[in-house]
Amino acid sequence: MDKPFSLGIMVGRFQTMHIGHEQMIQIALDLCQEVGIFIGSSQESGTQKNPFSYEIRRGFIKDVFGDAVKVAPLPDIGVGNNSRWGEYVLENVEKTFGKQPDLLISGKEARRLDWFDGIRGLTIAELYIPKSIDISASEMRSYFLQNNKEVWKTYMNPKQWDKYDMLRAIVEASQRIEETSSL
Repeated sequence: MDKPFSLGIMVGRFQTMHIGHEQMIQIALDLCQEVGIFIGSSQESGTQKNPFSYEIRRGFIKDVFGDAVKVAPLPDIGVGNNSRWGEYVLENVEKTFGKQPDLLISGKEARRLDWFDGIRGLTIAELYIPKSIDISASEMRSYFLQNNKEVWKTYMNPKQWDKYDMLRAIVEASQRIEETSSL
């Protein structure tokens, strides 16, 4: 089947992945021949904002999508959400795929709007997926703290359900550490 885009990319922290993320990834797979998912703040773990390691976050995605997507780390570089960050994202895409993307898939967040401003010769479409499932990763982490497994399960792929106790322990342990170097 011909798909309209060659390479679609997504950037997110996935602290934790939920069915809203899954929906976005599936849309990317429907539209793109290849899909790259870049895990932001990949150097961060063990903090309130970023409890899960890159390896755990990569596992969230691979458990559900397997080899249908390529997952890569994207450490923070301390420049904020601006065109320098956009250049950095594109450098990592080029290094990972050997080409530039022709589609960026994301939630509609104002902080992503200027990633690619001022980058000459850039021809990348941007697809903003409206939030049709009212959930955030922060809310998902709160369910661990409340020990509310049943609500947590409603927003998680069943392939992840057996990880609840392990993930909950990580979130609980991370609550004492507020310091983070991520943006």
